[in-house]
Amino acid sequence: MMNNVGLPGLLLIIVWVVNVVAFWKLLPRAGMSSYWAITTIFPLFAAILFWVIAFKRWPNDPV
Repeated sequence: MMNNVGLPGLLLIIVWVVNVVAFWKLLPRAGMSSYWAITTIFPLFAAILFWVIAFKRWPNDPV
């Protein structure tokens, strides 16, 4: 199975998993559903979600 994927493919899968887990833990703190983390498998969606989280009002922000 790994003969077709190789080391770069294995590293890519590891990066995807780490990315999804990080967003899975971060999104509830920002007041969003954790299931949005699944979209971060695609780099464009990860960048968009990162910007949404960065500029949204968090639940603990003062008014």
